[in-house]
Amino acid sequence: MEINGTKCHETLRRTTKPLLAFQKGCDFDAWRGALKEKFMELTGLNVIAENACAPSLTIESDERKQGYRQIRFVFYSEVDEAVPCYLLIPDTGKETYPLAITLQGHSTGFHNSIGVIKYERDASYQPRGCFGLQAVEQGYISLCIEQRAMGERRVQSETERKRGCEFQSHNALMLGRTTIGERVWDVSRALDVIAQHFPQCDMDKILITGNSGGGTASFYAACYDERIKVSVPSCAFCSYTSSIMSMHHCTCNFIPGALRQFEMGDLAALIAPRKLAVVAGELDAIFPIDGVREAFATASDIFTAAGCAENLSLTVTPKNHWWCADIVWDKIREITGW
Repeated sequence: MEINGTKCHETLRRTTKPLLAFQKGCDFDAWRGALKEKFMELTGLNVIAENACAPSLTIESDERKQGYRQIRFVFYSEVDEAVPCYLLIPDTGKETYPLAITLQGHSTGFHNSIGVIKYERDASYQPRGCFGLQAVEQGYISLCIEQRAMGERRVQSETERKRGCEFQSHNALMLGRTTIGERVWDVSRALDVIAQHFPQCDMDKILITGNSGGGTASFYAACYDERIKVSVPSCAFCSYTSSIMSMHHCTCNFIPGALRQFEMGDLAALIAPRKLAVVAGELDAIFPIDGVREAFATASDIFTAAGCAENLSLTVTPKNHWWCADIVWDKIREITGW
């Protein structure tokens, strides 16, 4: 008799047919509505909303840099949850600018986005990792958000810090939440703050991008908040069965019960008809390219059914799990014209 502690899950992973998987010829609007409702439920966004509060804003610094203004502010996205952000505003004299939300993945924190080296390992990540400065160079106001359980928002205990995002992610699960739902909520509430306090931002021209965990949040945030017109997830969009269910990943990637309801590709329906530009590494070992193409094929069928096939694209880089700044920003220029 074979003793195999993973065989049951492997079998179920192969054979489970998500109940809300896209079907050609379906009542698209009704299906999409049911999908959005289930997405909200499983990510815990409905539960998170119960703890909402007024997003009071505190500006901690306002500095003039070479070519831009850098504002550090903190706001509350929910009761007892402070969110530090940087806003980088070009000094080219325009009345308004499009807004780029730039999200770090599992780096040491969002200081990387503004080109600050706080830890020894940061040096090898620059200038590739300064997402915020790259956005300013492209003519955007850049909003850099410290994501939940990352950087300054990681748990304070040294013992737990070594485990990355897991301690906070496990607590979220016990409370009927998910870390990805919390990160999405923070992005959405940050947009509320921007709309209220920073008129320089053109709220009709908002894009979101990031790599790895930042790419994951970029995808899901656009699924939730329709103010985001363009989502450009890098090294993150892939079928669940080929990626997070086939190898070890951080707990923050997981949505309990998701595969019984939908695959990642199905959720592209929550972005259509807005623009989704997937960026993937040909050699990415943790979001394998075959799984990317599988999820993208589903997304392509969905965007076609929604009558907006031209608003979906896949760009494959020759790299592995890697932010390719030139490729990403070239793609953004191509699809936005902003």
